[in-house]
Amino acid sequence: MPPEDGYTVDDLFTLPDLPSHTELIDGSPIFGSPQRYFHFFVIELLMKGLCRALPAKLEAVREMAVLLDRQNCPESDISVVDASAVSGMDHTRFEPKDVLLAVEVVSPDSESRDRTTKPQKYAAAGIPNFWRVERGGGDEPVVHVYELDPLTLTYVHMGMQRGRLKADKPCTMEIDLSTARRD
Repeated sequence: MPPEDGYTVDDLFTLPDLPSHTELIDGSPIFGSPQRYFHFFVIELLMKGLCRALPAKLEAVREMAVLLDRQNCPESDISVVDASAVSGMDHTRFEPKDVLLAVEVVSPDSESRDRTTKPQKYAAAGIPNFWRVERGGGDEPVVHVYELDPLTLTYVHMGMQRGRLKADKPCTMEIDLSTARRD
């Protein structure tokens, strides 16, 4: 039986037998459904590109919890974090101040969370950059790039990219997205 005020982050990390990759949104646990190949493939593609581009002071991590507040601990598909925030191999979560980019690859079961809920929460927590990746025509990923407006703590859409992702935040990079096309 869930607590009257919802679960907390402490519960998330102490409740026994929770499935891996359980997120906490507004005090409710969110369980992931089986991953589609597009989701897996795009995460791999972006991780490889980010790892090639990032300076040593930054690190790309996948599927790690981001502790936003007492009742919100989403797990972004990819986060770019300050490498000094990684405390060791038992590290389980990051603080928003350590995250420079959060990436969500939209899945059919998480469309609303990936398009609305998570970006709003990441922005309110001060995470400076957000990418939302959608499936374009066929198997091509389309990346929506957002930057934080520090006055309103909301994201501003900076553009939609396909074929080749060019970004200068959190560092200068170029990632070939066309390799995701499948015949």
